[in-house]
Amino acid sequence: MDLGIRGKTALVTGASMGIGRAIAAALAGEGARLAVVARRRNLLEELEAALKTGLLIIECDLMRDDAPERISRAALEGLGSVEILVNNAGGSRRFNLETSDAQWDEALTLNFTRQRQLTHKLLPQMMARGWGRIVNITGKSEPEGINGAFCAKAAMHSWAKGLSREVGRHGITVNSVPPGRIMSEQILRNYSPEERKREGEEDIPVGEYGQPEDVASLVCFLASPLARYITGAVIPVDGGFRRYQF
Repeated sequence: MDLGIRGKTALVTGASMGIGRAIAAALAGEGARLAVVARRRNLLEELEAALKTGLLIIECDLMRDDAPERISRAALEGLGSVEILVNNAGGSRRFNLETSDAQWDEALTLNFTRQRQLTHKLLPQMMARGWGRIVNITGKSEPEGINGAFCAKAAMHSWAKGLSREVGRHGITVNSVPPGRIMSEQILRNYSPEERKREGEEDIPVGEYGQPEDVASLVCFLASPLARYITGAVIPVDGGFRRYQF
């Protein structure tokens, strides 16, 4: 199927590994012109070599106060526009009752504030063009103990829903994709083969962990003109793992 995004310009944050890398590769495969962002330039250069196509590489740590300005300026100067924004960068770790304010601030900044700021930097040129796609790679927001990232993801879902109501009339859609158990460096580090096998067999209806490409396929569709009537949605890619009732 021709998704209609050949020649579109796209910016993907956290593109050096895992889900972000797969999204960048999938968008490039559909013919989009890409700017990719991560902290480690060497991994982005490896991605560029693997894709055998030119990428606009932006090396930047999202925790920098000036990250949204630096990234948006570099992307607009290098691509001329950003029609598709994929907010993928983020990180998660368990908190406890003694977690400091600084750690809370870090979690909310990395998983919500920077995505919001970058999006708002790029919205004016999308609105002027009358077309845009914003896709946020988020995560579960139901609590399993204290985790700053969970709280930030809940904020992302609420913000994205509200934003979708403001920008829909400009031809811009805003959607969120919370992945389930998707194979990545973090999963391999935190879950043993035995735990992955048990969870896949007992807790995931399709019977296995997902692959980054499973998320990338949905993102490409949401980034396309074909998804013009889908906005303000939260669409899990989790093999049925989450037990949402709505």
